[in-house]
Amino acid sequence: MEFIKEESEDVKIEESFTVKQEDPQEQTNLIKENKGRKEDQHHFKIEEKTHLQTEGILKRRDKNRFTCTQCGKSFGRKWDLKIHMRIHTGEKPFTCTQCGKGFSRSSHLNEHMKIHSGKKPFTCTQCGKSFGRNLDLKTHMTIHTGENTFTCTQCGKSFGRKWDLKIHMRIYTGEKPFTCTQCGKGFSRSSHLNEHMKIHSGKKPFTCTQCGKSFGRNLDLKTHMTIHTGENTFTCTQCGKSFGRKWDLKIHMRIHTGEKPFTCTQCGKRFSRSSHLNNHKKIHTREKPFTCTQCGKTINCSSRPNKHMRIHTGEKPFTCTQCGKSFGRKWDLKIHMRIHTGEKPFTCTLCGKSFSRSSHLNEHMKMHTGERPFTCTQCGKSFSRSSHFNRHMMIHTGEKPFTCT
Repeated sequence: MEFIKEESEDVKIEESFTVKQEDPQEQTNLIKENKGRKEDQHHFKIEEKTHLQTEGILKRRDKNRFTCTQCGKSFGRKWDLKIHMRIHTGEKPFTCTQCGKGFSRSSHLNEHMKIHSGKKPFTCTQCGKSFGRNLDLKTHMTIHTGENTFTCTQCGKSFGRKWDLKIHMRIYTGEKPFTCTQCGKGFSRSSHLNEHMKIHSGKKPFTCTQCGKSFGRNLDLKTHMTIHTGENTFTCTQCGKSFGRKWDLKIHMRIHTGEKPFTCTQCGKRFSRSSHLNNHKKIHTREKPFTCTQCGKTINCSSRPNKHMRIHTGEKPFTCTQCGKSFGRKWDLKIHMRIHTGEKPFTCTLCGKSFSRSSHLNEHMKMHTGERPFTCTQCGKSFSRSSHFNRHMMIHTGEKPFTCT
């Protein structure tokens, strides 16, 4: 019995020893198996997370992502919407320490700072001209390449940058996303709104060193300085008239070219200036926000109440230096001066005859076209001029407004 007992204990010891010898391999296998299980779990979690993320993105897309409540534009990121909202709020949290100019983005401030530092790291390989921004260099390169890839579908004008085309298109769409919080006036550019705000604030930071007169815009100061310097660098090749600003020359040239890029969507009438179109639109809306306190007449243009009041006051502040005749409007004096200067900027393209007023040219053109838009309802006779029509109507009415003294 003792022998059997001892033998069984020896077997146990041997078995125990054998298991212990096999332990490292089993442990390795268990570790590998456990590692594989963990990898499978990890991959499953990643797949599950990716699925949830994708599902979340799709859900967001289904909900039009992040949408601006002002103009309806949508964005993929909340941050982009936040930046976009600054267009409507006018918020500019990034301010230049040198000149105080504000910006809606830090990147725009960084670009602006190059003006003060004088750094121009981007150089044209064609002509050597340097720029502070890579974007300006790219725009400049279109001069050499002749490439203007962004073309306006309305007038055919081409641009080197998509942004410039976008701004240009607002001429035709009438879009004015920048609104004055003081008076509600809308603008197509943020810079125009900023300039306008100086009217309300009364700020005139640009002062003439010659006479001390102050201006709200640097551009106005530059124009004013031509009075002292006598410099008018932009001259019309048609009539020789000079201007202190390139923009004024561009507007003036429309007199000669007949270009009228601003069209009324209601009646199709065209205008050479956007301000003229805006005033014209009030005819259709019948909007007349200004009322005369003297006679109760309503007026549709913000600049006209003062002009209208001169009818009641008899004020004629604009006087001709040649003959002393006075006028209530500056424009009337300007037209009158053409009598003395002989200026006739409106020329007929068919016969070459010139006129001092565009309305006179329009009347003249009817001779060539044969157009007679004024027809008598009594006898059917037609006339090319309203004055001739009115004179003819006196035959039927028997009116005799002119009495011999």
